[in-house]
Amino acid sequence: MNPTPAAAARPPRIAIVDYGMGNRRSVEKALAHVGAAPVLTGDHDELRRADGLILPGVGAFPEAMLRLAEAGLDELIRERAGAEVPILGLCLGMQLAFERSAEHDGSPGLGIVPGEVRELRAGELKIPHIGWSPVRWRPATPPACPSRARSARHGALLAGLPDGSAFYHVHSYVAVPSDRADWLGTAEYGERFVTAVARGSFWGVQFHPEKSSTRGLRLLANFAAVCLAGSGEAVAPGSGDAGAGGPGQAGLAGAGPAGGAGWGGTDIAGAGEPVAAGLTEHRGGMPAP
Repeated sequence: MNPTPAAAARPPRIAIVDYGMGNRRSVEKALAHVGAAPVLTGDHDELRRADGLILPGVGAFPEAMLRLAEAGLDELIRERAGAEVPILGLCLGMQLAFERSAEHDGSPGLGIVPGEVRELRAGELKIPHIGWSPVRWRPATPPACPSRARSARHGALLAGLPDGSAFYHVHSYVAVPSDRADWLGTAEYGERFVTAVARGSFWGVQFHPEKSSTRGLRLLANFAAVCLAGSGEAVAPGSGDAGAGGPGQAGLAGAGPAGGAGWGGTDIAGAGEPVAAGLTEHRGGMPAP
C-alpha cells in the first residue's frame, strides 16, 4: 500500500544560526512545538544541509555582526540567501539583514535587504518598546511587487494570521527598507514602523514569534511549511482556502485556516486555535494580549 503524501513527508529541517546571541533555545522549542526538526548550530555544513534557516538575535547590532563575521556566518547567510533558501530573521536577526545600522557608532549589515536601521522615534513613550502590538499586513499582492509568484510566496508566511494580529515586541531600533515592496507588515509605537519584511527568500520580523502565543506559533508553522515546500518534497495540502483566515496560499502544510494536515499526517500544533498545552514555556510567563 502506497503511503499518503502526508505520511511520506518528513519534518522540515530548520537550522537556527548559533552565533551566541538571541533566544536560541526558546526558538528551538517553539519550532519543535509546531512539528519541525530544529537544530541549533554554527556548523557551516550543517547549515547548508538545512531546508531553511532562522537568524535570531537579541542585543546590539555591531556586536552581532562582529560575531557573525568572526565565524564566517555572514558570508554563509548571504550565500544561502543567494541560493534562495528560506531564511527568517527574528528581532535583531531581521535588522541584521539590512545594509547598515546607526546603533552605537554604526555598522554595516548583511545587505540582503536594501535600507537601514535607526532609532525608534517613540516621542514621549518609554524606550525600549516592550509589549504586544497589533500588526497590519500588506495586501498579499501589492501593486509594486514585480512578480505575482514572489508575492504569493511572501504571503505564505501570513497564512491564517488576520490583519491586526498582536505580536510581542522588544526593541529600541527599527528597520527602514529602501523599497516599499519589501514591506510585509507595520506596527505602531509613537510612530508607525515596519515590523515585517520580505525580499527574495528572506523574511524578517521585528517581534518575537516564539513569545507571541498562538499567532507566533502559527507564523513559525507557516515558515516551516515554506521550508519543506522549497525542499521539493511532498507537502500535505492545507484544509481550506488560505485566504479564509488571512493572507496566504493554499497547498502548504498548515496553511489552511484550521491548520490542516501537516508532515507525518498530523496537525501542526499552533496552526489553529487552540494550541496544545505547554505553550507557556514559549511565552516566558507573559500575559496574553
